[in-house]
Amino acid sequence: MEDINMLSERVISSEESSTVRIADKAKYLRENGNDVFDFSAGRAFEPTPNYVMEGAVKALRSGDTHQTMAKGTTAYRNACAKKLARENGIVADPETEIVASMGCKQGLTISLLALLNPGDEVIVEDPCFVSYKQTVHYLGGQPVAVPLLPENNFRWKKEQLLEAVSPKTKAIIVCSPHNPTGVVHTLEDLEEIASVARENNIFVIMDEPYERMVWGGRKHINMANVPGMRDLTITLMSLTKSFSMGGWRIGFVHANKRLTRQLEKLQQHLITCVSSFVQAGGTIAFGQEPHDEVLQYWKEWEKKVEYFTQALNEIDGFKCAMPEGGFYGWVDITELDISSDRFADQLLEEEKVAVIPGSSFGKIGDDYIRVTCVKSWEEIKEGLKRINGFVQGL
Repeated sequence: MEDINMLSERVISSEESSTVRIADKAKYLRENGNDVFDFSAGRAFEPTPNYVMEGAVKALRSGDTHQTMAKGTTAYRNACAKKLARENGIVADPETEIVASMGCKQGLTISLLALLNPGDEVIVEDPCFVSYKQTVHYLGGQPVAVPLLPENNFRWKKEQLLEAVSPKTKAIIVCSPHNPTGVVHTLEDLEEIASVARENNIFVIMDEPYERMVWGGRKHINMANVPGMRDLTITLMSLTKSFSMGGWRIGFVHANKRLTRQLEKLQQHLITCVSSFVQAGGTIAFGQEPHDEVLQYWKEWEKKVEYFTQALNEIDGFKCAMPEGGFYGWVDITELDISSDRFADQLLEEEKVAVIPGSSFGKIGDDYIRVTCVKSWEEIKEGLKRINGFVQGL
């Protein structure tokens, strides 16, 4: 018997993360002497802010290297609660409503584990972050994709969601600011979703790693602030994007106390706890007003996103609006008459520029590519030259 026949069908039948796969390939090419410009995975150019790093180093040197409570240290959960009150208008009990997580992905995994029985359904966006469908699949659930139509500015209408709801629907996953389209959901947008959730007693999982990156004076709104949605909202937040802390794997889940008790139980068995010294750094980042170092990052990112997307929009055959939030260019390549997969493969092969094919995010993304805009200015400008040259040669 071949080994493949002894493995889990759920894993064998699943797909790789295209964002991680392409980013890994770009890194491999660089390590082997190629001059690669990587606009694939959502990783900013800047390092983690110094004052946050110093907090983690201090914890390490003081011997804070042991396991913590499964739900996180008291100091970290208190910091998360302060952040929610300060920036999101949410009053959360750090003892019973917050659980530390290894970023939003792991928070999503334990949240779905706590909700799903085999065969239960989860409504996801199309296009959506590449890991949503696969995570639901791994846990024995069924992802139900509901299109975010370009003619609706990549926003759902209530009628669409109602058509997708069944007796097996347990949750709706919403990303705002949205990856990959850059939509920042308004109160009206959230109310459309909330009305469906309330009427059908469905949880809404809000994935919010980009919630501090909203452009043009817009404001991020959390679903827990919508009337009647406090107990039906599961909020996932992290420092991965906003503080340029992707390698730290640190975030938290905010939910009602009945659910967080189950999350704590899952945490005990699956990972024991989030790293102690990582929580120490996270305590500093979440527990106080962002320092000027971080505020300057965000200002610079808005400039880069505006510059990059405007330049992309000027390339013949491209259509790319300035995103409302997040740091991706969502580029319509319909006029080029080439699939997003082929475009991305050829661009990396011929010009050593890495982008993500829109097909990775769902059927609606077939005619798009996603470009990460927050790289160094040198990389942005040279990368744009290579992308433009490649498109002109098609």
